[in-house]
Amino acid sequence: MLTSGQMERYAGVLMWGLATARGRRCKKGDIVLIRADERALPLAERVYELVVEMGCHPVMRVTLTPVMERAFYGKSSTSQLVFCTPGERELFSSLNGLVTIRAPESITHLADVRPERIAKATLARKYLNDILDEREAKGLFGWTLCLYPTQELARHAGMSIEEYTGQIVDACRLDVDDPVAWWKETYGQAQEIKRWLNGMKIKRLFVQSDTTDLVVTPGASRKWVGISGHNIPSFEIFVSPDWRGTSGRFYADQPSYRSGNYVKGVELEFDRGVVVKARARDGEEFLLKQIAMDRGASRLGEFSLTDRRFSRINAFMANTLYDENYGGEHGNCHIALGDSYADTYDGDASLLSPQKKRSLGFNDSALHWDLVNTERKRVTAELGDGKRVTIYEDGVFSC
Repeated sequence: MLTSGQMERYAGVLMWGLATARGRRCKKGDIVLIRADERALPLAERVYELVVEMGCHPVMRVTLTPVMERAFYGKSSTSQLVFCTPGERELFSSLNGLVTIRAPESITHLADVRPERIAKATLARKYLNDILDEREAKGLFGWTLCLYPTQELARHAGMSIEEYTGQIVDACRLDVDDPVAWWKETYGQAQEIKRWLNGMKIKRLFVQSDTTDLVVTPGASRKWVGISGHNIPSFEIFVSPDWRGTSGRFYADQPSYRSGNYVKGVELEFDRGVVVKARARDGEEFLLKQIAMDRGASRLGEFSLTDRRFSRINAFMANTLYDENYGGEHGNCHIALGDSYADTYDGDASLLSPQKKRSLGFNDSALHWDLVNTERKRVTAELGDGKRVTIYEDGVFSC
């Protein structure tokens, strides 16, 4: 498990992530919600202490245990599934920061719960995420998220707890005296790549590998973002595209755990922006119900590339935070079905009304599910003048 020194450094990196994600440090009097699984309380304690030292008001929430989640999703009536706790709207409307520390004791306990019940509860609470999105667009709120090692995660990833912890230490650079300095340097290098991408007028992207042949349309008024502090670790550079311009097929060779379900070998076919065929070697029924969650669940909300020169993650981790940032031999390309990110709007995101988002092809959904391809691939950009340029090949950006 993590040593005391590693947890101190981890907490410091999370504070850097929170400040970077928001664009400035939290100031005295700000409200910061710390949300952690029970196993992660040793790290949450250190984060709590740092928040207090900054003069902020920490609000601590321990998330539901697997037994509680199973009782909620498995036994609740419809009214209980959609019940919203009094005061939640008020709290979220006042939040300035959120640190989430995930340390699951089980990732399969909801496997026999009907997916539509989970979807119903998710939809009922979407308004809370909408509140935070609006506050973030105004510069009033920032968030970051990380993972704490558990035996459950290690077991499903096929590792010992020592090996799993080692992946976290390597990925977050908790093995160096000043990991924050490393993250600042990496952030600067990513800025150069984003400037290069945003300097091109990309009309369409062509993603090609042995199993994937996908066309993605970045869309008008877009910018590439990433390595922003939101996730620790995060090495992806991504855009929320115009969902209407998506066509072709995508294959996710990386397995995925979601809502207690294991899904592997996902094949998607898009036509005029919508998934028209969906298959999976494992978990196909769950996949189909997820993309039927709402109208936007079968559309593209994110397109992402990870440069293997940044990421030291080289194993399947049974957790999306790490698997979507896989470096390995060929980097990774991943898409997300469902909700898009307003911070990829190349303008004042606070002025991005729901109507404007719809007109620009930003997708809206209660779902956001990252599906990862780690194969060797090439991504080619078609520019506005018709010229084609390779922007990513064999896991590395071409700039």
